[in-house]
Amino acid sequence: MVNTKVDLCGITLDNPVIPASGTFGYGYEFAELYDINILGTFSFKGTTREPRFGNPTPRIAECKSGMLNAVGLQNPGVEKVISEELTLLKKVFHKPVMANVSGFSVEEYVEVSERLSACEQVGWIELNVSCPNVHGGGMSFGTSCESVRTVTEAVKKKVKKPLIVKLSPNVTDIAGMAKACEDGGADGISLINTLIGMRIDLKKRAPVLKNVTGGLSGGAIFPIAVRMVYQASSAVSIPVVGMGGVESAEDVIELMLAGATAVEVGAANLVDPFVCKKIVEDLPSVMERYGITSLKKIIGGAKNG
Repeated sequence: MVNTKVDLCGITLDNPVIPASGTFGYGYEFAELYDINILGTFSFKGTTREPRFGNPTPRIAECKSGMLNAVGLQNPGVEKVISEELTLLKKVFHKPVMANVSGFSVEEYVEVSERLSACEQVGWIELNVSCPNVHGGGMSFGTSCESVRTVTEAVKKKVKKPLIVKLSPNVTDIAGMAKACEDGGADGISLINTLIGMRIDLKKRAPVLKNVTGGLSGGAIFPIAVRMVYQASSAVSIPVVGMGGVESAEDVIELMLAGATAVEVGAANLVDPFVCKKIVEDLPSVMERYGITSLKKIIGGAKNG
């Protein structure tokens, strides 16, 4: 028998598989397809203080080994998330859920985080300081060590639940950003979010996306994710949640060897809505194939090789 359990900021997960924010809605949509309680947990759609329609269309573009998105944090706002979305979720998901929080000011990050942290269903706050698809928010906080430390400190003072800060790969020093989060009091970090990319329509001779640029996700970014998780986890002592191009149980194990405690699966959910179910089911046999008895024991294992 193999042991797939891991501990994320003091909460035990049955396995490290976590559908990433923005690719799994608020969970109950996927519950119509399979029992989502087989997951470690999931990170629900990025939530802001006020409702957001998001960016104008087109806001999705295909590319080799991945996709570009410029959705722009479309969500119903924190009030409806608490009163409606979490109410629906409670009927189908019986584990702590990860609440992804976005904002356009430190005050907004604090307010939304505080409100969601007070919800019984929420196990962790995932503070998104890394969204490249909105103007004046998100990544404006996540590209400066000083800014990310400031917003982390402010939120940590107000939330009682574990705080995980989601970092952008669009920086020159990911280790420094990770350390800034730890210095600000974060209980964990997650990375990577999407890389900034662009497509041009040859017939129109114009950008495909109305937003011009978007976030690149999918298999193409996996090696970058492995490298950044390795670097970030080497710089801090807090847990790291790895993500970026994960498509299989083998990918999960590779990111854990790089230093991840748990692993989020993003764009692959949009290609195959059953991918997380398959990864969870495949993990035990893949562990046996590589002589792994416990996932906890392999975290950061590549640093000892």
